[in-house]
Amino acid sequence: MCGIAGFFKIGLNGFKCKYKCIDTLNKMNIAQKHRGPDGSGIFFSNCCGLSHVRLAIRDIENGSQPITRSIGNKKYTIVYSGEIYNINELKEEILSFQNIYFETKSDTEVILIGHLLFGESFVKKINGIFAYAIFDETEQKLFLYRDRVGVKPLFYTMSEDVIIFASEIKAIFEYEGVQKKVDIFGLCEIFGLGPAKTSGKAIFKDVFEVLPGHYILVGKRGMQQTKYWGLKSRYHLDSFKETVSKTKYLVCDAIKRQLAADVPVCTFLSGGIDSSIVTAIAALELKKNGEVLNTFSFDYVDNNKYFKSHNFQPSQDRPWVEKVVSFIKTNNTYLECNINNLLYNIFRAVDARDLPCMADVESSLLYFCSKVALKNKVALTGECADEIFGGYPWFYKEYMFKANTFPWSLNINSRKLLLKNSFLKSLPLDEYVKYSYESTVNKTPRLYGENKKERRRREVCFLNLKWFMQNLLDRMDRTSMYSGLEARVPFADHRIIEYIWNVPWNIKCPKGVVKGLLREAFKGCLPNDVLQRQKSPYPKTYNPAYEKALKEVMLQVINDCNSPILNFVSKKKMEEFLKTPQKYNIPWYGQLMAGPQMLAYMLQVNYWFLKYNVSIC
Repeated sequence: MCGIAGFFKIGLNGFKCKYKCIDTLNKMNIAQKHRGPDGSGIFFSNCCGLSHVRLAIRDIENGSQPITRSIGNKKYTIVYSGEIYNINELKEEILSFQNIYFETKSDTEVILIGHLLFGESFVKKINGIFAYAIFDETEQKLFLYRDRVGVKPLFYTMSEDVIIFASEIKAIFEYEGVQKKVDIFGLCEIFGLGPAKTSGKAIFKDVFEVLPGHYILVGKRGMQQTKYWGLKSRYHLDSFKETVSKTKYLVCDAIKRQLAADVPVCTFLSGGIDSSIVTAIAALELKKNGEVLNTFSFDYVDNNKYFKSHNFQPSQDRPWVEKVVSFIKTNNTYLECNINNLLYNIFRAVDARDLPCMADVESSLLYFCSKVALKNKVALTGECADEIFGGYPWFYKEYMFKANTFPWSLNINSRKLLLKNSFLKSLPLDEYVKYSYESTVNKTPRLYGENKKERRRREVCFLNLKWFMQNLLDRMDRTSMYSGLEARVPFADHRIIEYIWNVPWNIKCPKGVVKGLLREAFKGCLPNDVLQRQKSPYPKTYNPAYEKALKEVMLQVINDCNSPILNFVSKKKMEEFLKTPQKYNIPWYGQLMAGPQMLAYMLQVNYWFLKYNVSIC
């Protein structure tokens, strides 16, 4: 993984001041240095500037970027962030051409030469997670590509006749003249949909994100966005036995491919079925070379004392982690986060994401990643399995399944609870949420002849892939890359998503067993009780000292008349809210974000306005 940035001027006239452009490219690199602490580079021509910061994972000595290559009269330069998992197959195909050779062992050069040979369609051959920019010097064009699922970020904006892009929003703001504004639609995103956001939007006015599975071509004729990948609905013809076999193959193959690195690889281990499967397969592969897998498990100081079991979080992780470690024989490290670290990182999480985010659910992961990065550069995670295999309660609990809104955010009134009445009157919150939900549902790939219930299953799954999973992928990328840690997500392999998308519910969930298909596929790879464990999400703290600390900080904020949050939040409503003990078992977003997390989220919103000096337009 790395960080990329740059700009491209549309039209016949290039940039006037070379030194100013180079200075901007250097500033962009500094803004994203955490994504690539191992090196940096820039490229500048008459109409295009590219910058890159490097986290050295492959071809450590010769993999510096930007890279420029020529074939015939074609001359291209690339900056790239990501990992390609079918690099050997791609190399073999490319080397079948006469007079083609590689100067490095990096996957960056494979993408560049592949683009030179095959053009825009080469992206369809890639299995991996990526965001890359290619400048065609001969034709004066810029290409911006993003991976199929949206694991790697790529933001952009326009300033007059210049497109500016970067892995993170903060680097875009290093380009002179780009303004930090939010309009009424951005406010609807923050208060109505957050911490999720609409795909392709970046909350800041006129800042966008390249859509997953799309690429943008910018040239003399302007800008054009093209979709190169999307889900297709078709009838599933495999038997249950065949589906189990193919599922196991696809998941194992994804995990094995994603172990490729020139540095040691570890896994995140919660003791749940998803991370345990990833850990089991990874450990077996490393064992072939006489290596022991490093695993990392996360919790909070004194969580055993304050943990509260409920429907959304029925059990603690640690006993299950110990079972998996004992069974697989990994080198496991327990990491614990205390209240001070949790509170401090709530604001650092905004620095990392450039937006208000998942409160302590994000700040704790940011803290844990910073500790993992001290020992390993690459980590495999169990992220995305629940969205793909139907592990969340809204896939099977009827009142959530049938809800005519986002099932992880059922009650918009809880979001309005603290807002000023005057602000609510000016904000089309209900309409915006309704439109966002319905527009996604209407884009669901349909299958002719499906009954009403299966049709709804596809809608719920599509909503999860486009919204909930994307938010978790954003969280994983920013929290890991903020400390120079590369987090990989084997379950997000597009082949798995394509296949499982068309598997009917009675096979995904045989005899009512949630994620029964995945459990059946990995029988024997893990202890049976681990395979049958009821889902328990990423851990959060139940320590009352955390809630008390949040309330103290919020009181300071609302008693400061210069606090931006007072433009939106009623001081009176907030004071009443702070007097009431918060409920931990009634989430307002997902399964983890309840009363304390609402407080933390509002603190993040306030900090975001201050930190980025955001103006309202």
